[in-house]
Parts: sequence; structure tokens; C-alpha cells
Amino acid sequence: MPPDSKQLVDPTILFRFEVRLLKQKMEWTSRGIKLPESCRMPSFAALSGGPIFADLRIAWSVEGIGFSVKVAGKRAMPWCRDTRLDESDGLHLWMDTRNSPNIHRATQHCHRFLWLPAGGGPQRERPVAQLVPINRARGNPKPIGSQALKIHAAPKHDGYEMSGWIPADAMTGYEPIDQPRMGFFYTVADRELGNQSLTLSEQFPVTEDPSLWGEVALI
Repeated sequence: MPPDSKQLVDPTILFRFEVRLLKQKMEWTSRGIKLPESCRMPSFAALSGGPIFADLRIAWSVEGIGFSVKVAGKRAMPWCRDTRLDESDGLHLWMDTRNSPNIHRATQHCHRFLWLPAGGGPQRERPVAQLVPINRARGNPKPIGSQALKIHAAPKHDGYEMSGWIPADAMTGYEPIDQPRMGFFYTVADRELGNQSLTLSEQFPVTEDPSLWGEVALI
């Protein structure tokens, strides 16, 4: 469902939202990561009529950042292609480790991670995790190895479950003790169900403008 067309102004653009990111002890297993309800991320985009179909949970530790997401209500399989990342179903995460809310072009501290429940491998059945460049960026994070990001995904009868792990050394400037606030934005993209986002819809240039992101406080 698109945002309410009767609204002249998306109400979420009037505020800069802050959410809490809780510290958790996380251990990666063959089934990924499990996080408690207290780590669930809100979707303020619902204020402008955006869809809610995903249970996204994110937590932090000194060693890195982990997430789990459950998508439900689908009738079709997720559409994922490792050759067409921007068009694929999955989780898109943006993070600015230096929390610079007034910049309009990304710096080396701004990251965009894409997580797809499928789309990789010869049969497109393997999940995909990748750090991708941000359009119009003034600087880019340091490169990471192809195996740096961990991902686990499992199909369900009406959607999928997926979890991932971003190690600290895969995020330029990640120093959660000295820098306990980060710029943050997410979108769970789905061709069938729409896009569930933290705040603004894809009608705004959120993919490249950090001033449109929210903030997370690492507590």
C-alpha cells in the first residue's frame, strides 16, 4: 500500500526520529541469530499509511551489529537477484557511524548493507549479503571481504525468516562506546507487499541523503 495520497505532507518528514538499539550478547549459529521482542524496530512510516508486514529486530555489541527479520503475509516467493540488488526483495540497512544529521551526501562513515533471502548461486537459492555504494557519496567506507557479512535465511509458507551479522571491522568508524549514536534507516522491500520503512517512503531520496535518516541510541 502506498502512503496516503490525501496527505499533502508526509508527517514523518516533520521530525527526526530516534529509536533505541539495545546491547545484547549475540552468538552466530547455523540458524543465525535470535533476538528478543525488546529489540523490535518500529515503523513510523505507518503514520503516512505505509505497510507493516515485517518483524525486524536489531541489536548491538562491541563486536558488531546483528538483526533478525520475519516477513509474513506473502503469496509469492521473494523476488531476488544478486545482479539486480536495488530491485530485489529483502532488507536494506543504512548506518552512519558518526551520526551527521545535517549532511546531504554520504561520507566514508555512511554504509548501505543489502540482505536478500535468496538470489545468489546458480539456482538463485542462496541468500545474499553485501555492502553497496551509496549514490552521490563524497566518500566510501573501507572495502570488506566477500565473507565478512554473515547471513542465514529460511523460506516459510507465507514469507521468510532471515538474520545477519555485521562485524565491527566491517563498519568504518564503528566505536559504540565513544560514539553511542548513529544515523540509521531501514527498508524491508517487497514487490508484493510494498516497502516497510523506518520513516519516509521511497518517494524521498532516503537511499542517498543521510539528513533524511533517523537516529539510533546505543544503550
